[in-house]
Amino acid sequence: MKIGNIDLGNRPVMLAPMEDVTDLSFRTICREQGADMVYTEFVSADAVIRNIDSTMRKMVISPGERPAAIQIYGRELGPMVEAAKIAQEANPEVLDINFGCPVKKVARKGAGAGMLQNVPLLLEITREVVKAVDIPVTVKTRLGWDCNNKIIVELAEQLQDCGIQALTIHGRTRSQMYNGEADWTLIGEVKNNPRMTIPIIGNGDITTPQKLAEYYDRYGVDGIMVGRASIGCPWIFREMKQYLLTGQVPEIPVGEKMALLRRQIDESISRIDEYRGILHIRRHLAATPLFKGIRNFRETRIAMLRANTKAELTSILDHIENDILPTL
Repeated sequence: MKIGNIDLGNRPVMLAPMEDVTDLSFRTICREQGADMVYTEFVSADAVIRNIDSTMRKMVISPGERPAAIQIYGRELGPMVEAAKIAQEANPEVLDINFGCPVKKVARKGAGAGMLQNVPLLLEITREVVKAVDIPVTVKTRLGWDCNNKIIVELAEQLQDCGIQALTIHGRTRSQMYNGEADWTLIGEVKNNPRMTIPIIGNGDITTPQKLAEYYDRYGVDGIMVGRASIGCPWIFREMKQYLLTGQVPEIPVGEKMALLRRQIDESISRIDEYRGILHIRRHLAATPLFKGIRNFRETRIAMLRANTKAELTSILDHIENDILPTL
């Protein structure tokens, strides 16, 4: 699969953009574990043009994570075009436009998935952003605003006509948020539309290597993007890539997985500070499958998620690794 001149190989597996998740450290680790391309947390066009420090830091890309995409969102033409130009200066391989975020603070203001209620403006923004930058522009969106307005088949053609070079579709409407099961049938319909020539990337509920391979076979998409299943589990990309190659899921030692979680903690603290770095990493610790199914783990889990210092958290992880996991 190619996005412009960027060759991601056959059946690429990509890290989805996720707010407060896909920071530089996590993106780099996921690339090392086999992700073929990674995306930054989405950044607000308004914050970009105002040069907000926290937003500008989200657009820093390291050599070890490339190829990488910066994702922007907004609801007005002017700021989106200006933000696209600024984002290009960070030298990403791809600029992605978010027309899919369903959360109220974004969608209710007309940005993200809110744009699905104003298709003329959505298309105008896309067209002008494509004109404004010299790198490939892609779009990530949903099936439509709600079950009565699943417009993705027609919208995909219109977006292609605007000049985008790939389209990622999450198999839910905005009204579904992240509830229910992602419906890939319309994603498959877009892919099988003979008028579509750009790569179609599917997204939604890809949680195992087996499901990844099944959906590649069933829907024929060019790429698949993995989101929530990677939180606290960056090694899922290694499992998925190996499964696509051999039909076998590799056995990754528990020690290697723990080392990756510890590295995330260290790099999060180094990037921010001890207290906020630990707060940031809690989402990964809470979601990791490494601790799922451990009997009588509740108190240890609570202590782990309440730890406020690196020393305290390290001591708890040492206990888990040395005293709990070896007994399973």
